[in-house]
Amino acid sequence: MERTREQLTGMPARWWHALEDGRIQCDLCPRDCKLHDGQRAACFVRANKGGQMILTTYGRSSGFCIDPIEKKPLNHFYPGSSILSFGTAGCNLACKFCQNWDISKSREMDTLMDEASPEAIAQAAQRYGAQSVAFTYNDPVIFAEYAMDTADACHALGVKTVAVTAGYMHLAPAREFYAKMDAANIDLKAFTDDFYFKLCVGHLQPILDLIAMVHHETDCWIELTTLLIPGHNDSDAELKQLADWCFKELGPDVPLHFSAYHPDYKLDAPATPPATLTRARKIALDAGLRYVYTGNVHDRSGAATYCPSCGKAVIERDWYEILDYALDDTGHCKHCGTAIAGRFTHFEKAFGSRRIPVVLHAT
Repeated sequence: MERTREQLTGMPARWWHALEDGRIQCDLCPRDCKLHDGQRAACFVRANKGGQMILTTYGRSSGFCIDPIEKKPLNHFYPGSSILSFGTAGCNLACKFCQNWDISKSREMDTLMDEASPEAIAQAAQRYGAQSVAFTYNDPVIFAEYAMDTADACHALGVKTVAVTAGYMHLAPAREFYAKMDAANIDLKAFTDDFYFKLCVGHLQPILDLIAMVHHETDCWIELTTLLIPGHNDSDAELKQLADWCFKELGPDVPLHFSAYHPDYKLDAPATPPATLTRARKIALDAGLRYVYTGNVHDRSGAATYCPSCGKAVIERDWYEILDYALDDTGHCKHCGTAIAGRFTHFEKAFGSRRIPVVLHAT
């Protein structure tokens, strides 16, 4: 936790309680930060102001872009559609390998953000033809109130919502949060508590509990991503444990993405060889998972979606481009009629790999 001298401003936050010693405790995530007046939580954006919890980044963003849905990554949630992406600042984990560290670790962004109300974001998504809005770049867990209000505004206009998250959240607030999300990509960063403790300053079990809860108790479509870091989480034994847990707890149809690490932020590790991703994908497929992908590398075979019955490619991809699409409007294989797990609709033309910056104004 961090003491600050500046005057704290923000919106009232939820999920906290007062302590007998005058502090307040945040009940949003397993860090359970206990804060004196004027003190910020470890995420930096939730703070104690006069004995009340506030969210200092409500209505303020690090920027907005229109992206392909595949970039989240989501391969089974309206493939080929576009999504309006935005985040705020801060994070409730402290990953030494963070790929968005300039946003998630920022301590200087409170006065440098685009401003937008939930209604303005929903209207912008509709105006630009984006089928969904993504809460991403940093972790939406820490700006849950803003994300949930935005989800309500989006749903009122028929726009869907997506959380891209590390999943470090207590189950009680998570049940409310994911009830408003149509899809999520959740990081499963490793399958050892040692990795989470040493490299993320967190723990594994709360994330496993959350993934299982979202899958079993909500209608939110989920896909998982594991960033493979050489020498840290890429052994055959760990990958098999991870895949076996996914199969046993979630079943064969939850997509799993293995993504390549590149050196960044505070971790000194080599870039992930493409062969590591191929090996990880084979281990997961051998464990019974039907939809396993490779990411951050050029691998058309590892990016394609295959029918689990006839084995033919039903979606062929090159990076974020869709080259061929062989599903009907309800997501059935055009070759054999087998239903592919996911959320699908009529497909005409993919948005492609474009990234379009968007400027919003507060309403």
